[in-house]
Order: sequence, then C-alpha cells, then structure tokens
Amino acid sequence: MTQALLSVEEAAQRLGGVSRWSIYAWLSQGRIRKTKVGSRVMIGESDLLAFVAACNQEPPAQRKAAAPKTP
Repeated sequence: MTQALLSVEEAAQRLGGVSRWSIYAWLSQGRIRKTKVGSRVMIGESDLLAFVAACNQEPPAQRKAAAPKTP
C-alpha cells in the first residue's frame, strides 16, 4: 500500500493554515517525520495524522509547585 505524500505547504493547509515555517520548525524538532524525495521535503499523510494525535493527548499531570516559605 502506498502512502500519500504531502508537501510542506499542503501539510500546513491541512493543519488549518498554519505557517509553513511552523511545519519546518516541527520537522527540525523531530515532532513530524519527514521523507526526502530528491531535494524536496515531503510528509507522509500517516505521519501528519500521528503528529495531530500526539498533540491531542492528555498532558501528563503536572506537579504543583511548593508554596514559597515565608520567614
């Protein structure tokens, strides 16, 4: 089965019109997996869906910071 590949611009459009620079930042941070086709950077549709799913997970419970002690 072949996977649809999206350009950076197409991926940005699918994410609601975010900036292509946001896509490039997420690619460089490793948050989205990229596929190189020649010199072009492409994003697999399933990789984009995995990124969206990871963004929609419940955040881990955050510890409450201890209140500062007063003298």
